[in-house]
Amino acid sequence: MPNHQIDPNNWISQYSDYLFNYTVTRVSDRIIAQDLVSETFLAGLKSMANFKGEASERTWLVSILKRKIIDHYRKINSKKGKAEVRMSYSNDSDAEGDWLEERIADPFDKTAEDKLENAELGNAIYDCLDKLPQKQAEVFKMKTILGYDTETICNELGITASNLWVIIHRARTALADCMEKNWF
Repeated sequence: MPNHQIDPNNWISQYSDYLFNYTVTRVSDRIIAQDLVSETFLAGLKSMANFKGEASERTWLVSILKRKIIDHYRKINSKKGKAEVRMSYSNDSDAEGDWLEERIADPFDKTAEDKLENAELGNAIYDCLDKLPQKQAEVFKMKTILGYDTETICNELGITASNLWVIIHRARTALADCMEKNWF
Protein backbone atom coordinates (compact mmCIF):
# COMPACT_ATOMS: atom_id res chain seq x y z
CA MET A 1 0.00 0.00 0.00
CA PRO A 2 1.40 3.45 -0.86
CA ASN A 3 2.76 5.59 1.91
CA HIS A 4 0.56 8.71 1.95
CA GLN A 5 1.86 12.07 3.12
CA ILE A 6 0.13 14.56 5.37
CA ASP A 7 -0.07 18.27 4.56
CA PRO A 8 -2.24 20.29 6.97
CA ASN A 9 -1.61 23.50 5.00
CA ASN A 10 -4.01 22.22 2.32
CA TRP A 11 -6.70 20.68 4.52
CA ILE A 12 -9.13 23.57 4.33
CA SER A 13 -8.89 24.01 0.57
CA GLN A 14 -8.95 20.28 -0.19
CA TYR A 15 -11.24 18.77 2.43
CA SER A 16 -13.39 21.35 4.22
CA ASP A 17 -16.32 21.22 1.77
CA TYR A 18 -16.36 17.43 1.69
CA LEU A 19 -16.09 17.14 5.49
CA PHE A 20 -18.76 19.82 6.01
CA ASN A 21 -21.21 18.14 3.61
CA TYR A 22 -20.51 14.78 5.20
CA THR A 23 -21.19 16.24 8.65
CA VAL A 24 -24.24 18.39 7.93
CA THR A 25 -26.13 15.37 6.59
CA ARG A 26 -25.48 13.60 9.88
CA VAL A 27 -26.12 16.38 12.39
CA SER A 28 -28.61 18.51 10.42
CA ASP A 29 -27.24 21.75 11.84
CA ARG A 30 -24.84 23.93 9.86
CA ILE A 31 -23.25 25.57 12.91
CA ILE A 32 -22.64 22.26 14.68
CA ALA A 33 -21.28 20.80 11.43
CA GLN A 34 -18.83 23.70 11.11
CA ASP A 35 -17.74 23.23 14.72
CA LEU A 36 -17.21 19.50 14.25
CA VAL A 37 -15.12 20.04 11.11
CA SER A 38 -13.01 22.62 12.97
CA GLU A 39 -12.58 20.20 15.87
CA THR A 40 -11.55 17.54 13.36
CA PHE A 41 -8.84 19.74 11.88
CA LEU A 42 -7.60 20.63 15.37
CA ALA A 43 -7.55 16.97 16.43
CA GLY A 44 -5.72 16.13 13.20
CA LEU A 45 -3.07 18.74 13.95
CA LYS A 46 -2.67 17.40 17.48
CA SER A 47 -2.35 13.80 16.32
CA MET A 48 -0.26 14.28 13.17
CA ALA A 49 2.46 12.11 14.71
CA ASN A 50 -0.03 9.20 14.75
CA PHE A 51 -0.62 9.39 10.99
CA LYS A 52 0.99 6.24 9.60
CA GLY A 53 0.34 6.91 5.92
CA GLU A 54 -1.58 3.66 5.48
CA ALA A 55 -4.70 5.54 4.36
CA SER A 56 -5.16 8.73 2.41
CA GLU A 57 -5.15 12.00 4.29
CA ARG A 58 -8.86 12.48 3.59
CA THR A 59 -9.74 9.00 4.85
CA TRP A 60 -7.77 9.68 8.02
CA LEU A 61 -9.58 13.01 8.56
CA VAL A 62 -12.96 11.37 7.93
CA SER A 63 -12.19 8.75 10.58
CA ILE A 64 -11.40 11.53 13.06
CA LEU A 65 -14.60 13.32 12.04
CA LYS A 66 -16.69 10.19 12.54
CA ARG A 67 -15.44 9.97 16.12
CA LYS A 68 -16.27 13.67 16.63
CA ILE A 69 -19.83 13.08 15.36
CA ILE A 70 -20.24 10.06 17.63
CA ASP A 71 -18.94 12.08 20.58
CA HIS A 72 -21.40 14.85 19.70
CA TYR A 73 -24.35 12.45 19.85
CA ARG A 74 -23.06 10.80 23.01
CA LYS A 75 -22.93 14.22 24.65
CA ILE A 76 -26.49 15.01 23.56
CA ASN A 77 -27.81 11.61 24.62
CA SER A 78 -26.12 11.76 28.01
CA LYS A 79 -28.19 14.86 28.76
CA LYS A 80 -31.47 13.34 27.51
CA GLY A 81 -33.77 11.61 29.90
CA LYS A 82 -31.92 12.56 33.03
CA ALA A 83 -34.29 12.86 35.90
CA GLU A 84 -33.76 14.13 39.36
CA VAL A 85 -35.83 12.46 42.00
CA ARG A 86 -36.05 14.11 45.38
CA MET A 87 -37.81 12.45 48.25
CA SER A 88 -38.40 13.64 51.74
CA TYR A 89 -39.73 11.46 54.50
CA SER A 90 -41.03 12.31 57.85
CA ASN A 91 -40.08 10.17 60.80
CA ASP A 92 -43.53 10.76 62.17
CA SER A 93 -45.49 7.53 61.68
CA ASP A 94 -48.70 9.43 60.88
CA ALA A 95 -47.17 11.60 58.17
CA GLU A 96 -46.75 10.35 54.66
CA GLY A 97 -43.57 10.93 52.69
CA ASP A 98 -43.53 13.60 50.02
CA TRP A 99 -42.29 12.53 46.61
CA LEU A 100 -41.24 15.00 43.97
CA GLU A 101 -39.92 14.05 40.58
CA GLU A 102 -38.49 16.63 38.22
CA ARG A 103 -37.62 15.83 34.63
CA ILE A 104 -36.16 17.68 31.75
CA ALA A 105 -38.46 18.15 28.78
CA ASP A 106 -38.69 15.16 26.48
CA PRO A 107 -37.47 16.36 23.05
CA PHE A 108 -39.62 13.70 21.36
CA ASP A 109 -42.82 14.90 23.04
CA LYS A 110 -44.15 17.01 20.20
CA THR A 111 -47.03 19.41 20.63
CA ALA A 112 -49.54 20.20 17.92
CA GLU A 113 -47.65 23.45 17.32
CA ASP A 114 -44.37 21.53 16.83
CA LYS A 115 -46.04 19.16 14.38
CA LEU A 116 -47.51 22.07 12.42
CA GLU A 117 -44.14 23.81 12.32
CA ASN A 118 -42.45 20.60 11.14
CA ALA A 119 -45.07 20.19 8.40
CA GLU A 120 -44.53 23.81 7.32
CA LEU A 121 -40.77 23.26 7.32
CA GLY A 122 -41.18 20.12 5.20
CA ASN A 123 -43.34 22.04 2.73
CA ALA A 124 -40.77 24.84 2.57
CA ILE A 125 -37.98 22.34 1.89
CA TYR A 126 -39.94 20.66 -0.91
CA ASP A 127 -40.87 24.06 -2.38
CA CYS A 128 -37.18 24.96 -2.44
CA LEU A 129 -36.31 21.57 -3.95
CA ASP A 130 -38.78 22.28 -6.76
CA LYS A 131 -36.85 25.48 -7.56
CA LEU A 132 -33.55 23.63 -8.05
CA PRO A 133 -32.35 22.51 -11.47
CA GLN A 134 -33.70 18.99 -12.11
CA LYS A 135 -30.37 17.19 -11.81
CA GLN A 136 -29.46 18.95 -8.54
CA ALA A 137 -32.86 18.13 -7.05
CA GLU A 138 -32.64 14.51 -8.18
CA VAL A 139 -29.12 13.99 -6.80
CA PHE A 140 -30.00 15.74 -3.52
CA LYS A 141 -33.12 13.62 -3.01
CA MET A 142 -31.29 10.39 -3.82
CA LYS A 143 -28.36 11.12 -1.51
CA THR A 144 -29.90 13.03 1.38
CA ILE A 145 -33.54 12.01 1.53
CA LEU A 146 -33.49 8.47 0.14
CA GLY A 147 -30.03 7.65 1.52
CA TYR A 148 -28.60 6.06 -1.62
CA ASP A 149 -24.86 5.48 -1.53
CA THR A 150 -22.53 7.41 -3.81
CA GLU A 151 -21.75 4.48 -6.10
CA THR A 152 -25.43 3.72 -6.74
CA ILE A 153 -26.21 7.33 -7.61
CA CYS A 154 -23.17 7.62 -9.88
CA ASN A 155 -24.06 4.41 -11.72
CA GLU A 156 -27.71 5.34 -12.08
CA LEU A 157 -27.06 8.88 -13.33
CA GLY A 158 -23.80 8.22 -15.19
CA ILE A 159 -21.75 10.75 -13.24
CA THR A 160 -18.45 10.60 -11.36
CA ALA A 161 -18.17 10.75 -7.58
CA SER A 162 -16.49 14.15 -7.71
CA ASN A 163 -19.27 15.45 -9.98
CA LEU A 164 -21.82 14.09 -7.48
CA TRP A 165 -20.22 16.04 -4.62
CA VAL A 166 -20.12 19.23 -6.69
CA ILE A 167 -23.83 18.82 -7.51
CA ILE A 168 -24.67 18.06 -3.85
CA HIS A 169 -22.70 21.10 -2.68
CA ARG A 170 -24.47 23.38 -5.17
CA ALA A 171 -27.87 21.93 -4.24
CA ARG A 172 -27.26 22.42 -0.52
CA THR A 173 -26.03 25.96 -1.03
CA ALA A 174 -29.07 26.82 -3.16
CA LEU A 175 -31.42 25.14 -0.67
CA ALA A 176 -29.85 27.00 2.25
CA ASP A 177 -30.29 30.32 0.41
CA CYS A 178 -33.87 29.47 -0.53
CA MET A 179 -34.75 28.38 3.00
CA GLU A 180 -33.19 31.52 4.45
CA LYS A 181 -35.38 33.65 2.18
CA ASN A 182 -38.58 31.62 2.51
CA TRP A 183 -38.55 30.03 5.96
CA PHE A 184 -36.56 32.14 8.42
